[in-house]
Amino acid sequence: MAFHFTSETPDDQLYTDFGNLAKFPDDAFSQLVTIVISFLVEPYQSSRLLTRLGEFAAEQGINPGGLKNVVRSFLAFLKVALRKNLSPPHLEEDLQQLGLSTEKSALVAAQWKLNLIALSRTALGQTLTVNRLVDMDWRFGVTAASSDVKKVGNSFLQVKFSLDKGGKTEDVYMELSLHQFYQFLHEMEKAKASLEYMS
Repeated sequence: MAFHFTSETPDDQLYTDFGNLAKFPDDAFSQLVTIVISFLVEPYQSSRLLTRLGEFAAEQGINPGGLKNVVRSFLAFLKVALRKNLSPPHLEEDLQQLGLSTEKSALVAAQWKLNLIALSRTALGQTLTVNRLVDMDWRFGVTAASSDVKKVGNSFLQVKFSLDKGGKTEDVYMELSLHQFYQFLHEMEKAKASLEYMS
């Protein structure tokens, strides 16, 4: 029987990960589906995903490394299903072929149907994003003189972002205080951790 989400035969790892997913107790499975679909609806909340998965692993007594593989495969499957605009019945059929029970496949399909509009809106928003970061330059400085005595000795960071605006490159400049820079750095570290978790 052919899959709806792909014309090729899925690799063995996908079957293994879905086999592991099928072993989850019903309550834990339902909770994990909610966590994953919530992330797909709000993909910019990656730090919240990591927190919720960490709590889930601790609560269920699951190895975080094994959970990472299962979630990565599940997310990849759902992202392809979203890109292919799979209907809930087609999604349910594919999940059963990957090894989920009828009940668990039906639960995912029901959540899919319930969130389909929000998922589609999020996918559309990501599709329309064209401002890709190509390069970044920065330099630190200290204010040596100013008409405002309070600003003398303050550190700052000047940043130049080179963005790909759909074929042409545009430079965007910004200046950050030391406090703003540390906030920016913290957000970049969270983004890096999320990317590493998903790859």
